[in-house]
Amino acid sequence: MAYPDHRSITARPAALAAACLLASLLAGCGPYSATSGRIDDNLRRVSVPYLENRTAEPDIGIQLTELIIAALRSDNTLKVVDAASADTEIAGAVLVYKRQEAFTTGELLVDEYQVQIMVELDFTELGTGEKIFAKKRIRGTGNYVLDDPDGSTEETAREEAAAEIVRDVVASVVEDW
Repeated sequence: MAYPDHRSITARPAALAAACLLASLLAGCGPYSATSGRIDDNLRRVSVPYLENRTAEPDIGIQLTELIIAALRSDNTLKVVDAASADTEIAGAVLVYKRQEAFTTGELLVDEYQVQIMVELDFTELGTGEKIFAKKRIRGTGNYVLDDPDGSTEETAREEAAAEIVRDVVASVVEDW
């Protein structure tokens, strides 16, 4: 029986370790960018006028607009600017704000409600008037329990629904095009 040369046995793990180290170093040496790289530099300045409120809920358009602006600023892919300086615009309306029964107890009493909000948005390139997307409807929901010991209220459900909308707006504007 022939035995392998002991030098080849000890060289293999060392060579494998060196190859793994080199591969991990090379993988981390590429350029880094916080953005997707798909957004044209000429379209990075965006204006966000207040959303039209087509509901009976006071100030919902103002509140959602301010949350969208804050999220876009936090994301930092686009720069939120005034209308005169903008390359693009996110505009639209709040179409739906409603509170409806979500669940009932065994006694057929309603104990949980759901807040539903829906917006419709256009994302427009201002120089050409071309719609990057048009009449995109985005929905958000949040639930709350009456007399909840944990503190859920219509306001917390509204915040939950708004946060869902804001996440989807940022994803649509920054990631989907």
